Amino acid sequence: MEEQLQELRRLASRAENRRTETGIPRIAMVRGAIPEHELTAVYEPMVNLVLQGGKTITVGERSFHYNPATYFVMSVDLPAAGAVHDSASGAPYLSVALTLDPGLVATLLADLPKPAAGGVQDGAFSVAPVTGELLDAWLRMLRLMDRPEDIAALAPAYEREILYRVLQGPHGWMLRDMASPGTALARIAVTIHWIRRNFAEPLKVETLADMAALSVSAFHRHFKAVTALSPLQYQKRLRLLKARSLLIAGEATATSVAYGVGYESPNQFSREYARLFGLPPSRDLARISAELRPR
Repeated sequence: MEEQLQELRRLASRAENRRTETGIPRIAMVRGAIPEHELTAVYEPMVNLVLQGGKTITVGERSFHYNPATYFVMSVDLPAAGAVHDSASGAPYLSVALTLDPGLVATLLADLPKPAAGGVQDGAFSVAPVTGELLDAWLRMLRLMDRPEDIAALAPAYEREILYRVLQGPHGWMLRDMASPGTALARIAVTIHWIRRNFAEPLKVETLADMAALSVSAFHRHFKAVTALSPLQYQKRLRLLKARSLLIAGEATATSVAYGVGYESPNQFSREYARLFGLPPSRDLARISAELRPR
């Protein structure tokens, strides 16, 4: 697998220290250090393969660390904090990611035999070791960057193979549940989409439970199992992340942003902002400005 990793590193090394599009649908890559505020964000469903260095993802109180030759699966939108690290030799962090398309996963599942019944599993994010077969599919996908005329014909086949290899792995059940209506994960995903669209509105758990066709107690239990957050904590993270992005963009004052994302009290907003990001809004913005200042 080392030769495959070395070639993948060479291909991904053309990325920048931010999400860099490859010209291949749903495939992006990252190289080097990334500002902390960009890593504390809402992560979309994806398969993320680390090629060099390491990354830590924290959702709620759960943290995962992944090193080269491991991949991260996330099957619902999750507000998370991340940190990337150079390798022990000082080589920059490198990773590639595939944004998941539930419709494509569902189409692939229709062509596969039904899996054997297993135990009830929870969670929507985890880490697994990569296999040679999965690396090979990724390698053929990234080689398309040098053959853009082949992307339309070959990228869909390579994407299906990446998904197939993940489905065969220890966390394949996440993709199955994500794309299978009626599973607890799929039901929770419906409510997550609603919260994301309406994060500034008052949240009524009973309404969300009805949306998921679950009792209130079962909804709470499944939501926490999937996201590592309660529904109210999830909404709060969305509000604060949106507020931070607006403040960084310089579009409004802290008070107007607080009201805009759904807070009734600017003081409460400032307290909860500091609890999540470590500093109140004005000092956090000063820290971010210092991070972005050329050195």
